[in-house]
Amino acid sequence: MFIRFLRENQVASGILLLFRLYLGWAWLTAGYHKIVDGFDASGYLAGAVQKATGEHPAVPSWWAGFLEGFAIPNVGLFNVLVPWGEFLVGIGLLLGALTTFSALMGIVMNFAFLFSGTLSTNPQMVLLTIFILAAGYNAGKLGVDRWLVPYLRGRFSRSGRGVETGGY
Repeated sequence: MFIRFLRENQVASGILLLFRLYLGWAWLTAGYHKIVDGFDASGYLAGAVQKATGEHPAVPSWWAGFLEGFAIPNVGLFNVLVPWGEFLVGIGLLLGALTTFSALMGIVMNFAFLFSGTLSTNPQMVLLTIFILAAGYNAGKLGVDRWLVPYLRGRFSRSGRGVETGGY
């Protein structure tokens, strides 16, 4: 019943718009500052690996292994992906364009930060993003997705017969 409300109700669409705007602004500004001010993830990644030790580690050992084995050797890639990923997720959520994909990429980054031992606003952002993901199309209905999703459905449907209606 609650999922149906999220996916179909106009009031839910308005509430989700507020969630999108809040999250979009948070992602956009975080990414923008990293792009403009410069960003180097090497210290952050090394600090996260150090948090994987002790009696009550803040970072799971399997995540620390990923950071040591892949992220740190490829820090240059992460120096680009993190700021631009944050910035683009922000744009997508603010505009309501590819909303569920933007939300999915945002929650992936939130979990990466959480796994790295950074609490901050990440749990709150995860919670709000879950509502957006559960709502599907309705979360972006008051945005660019109102026109973009039907166009993409018609363009990429298997039958090629046109636009379908309903949720994702």
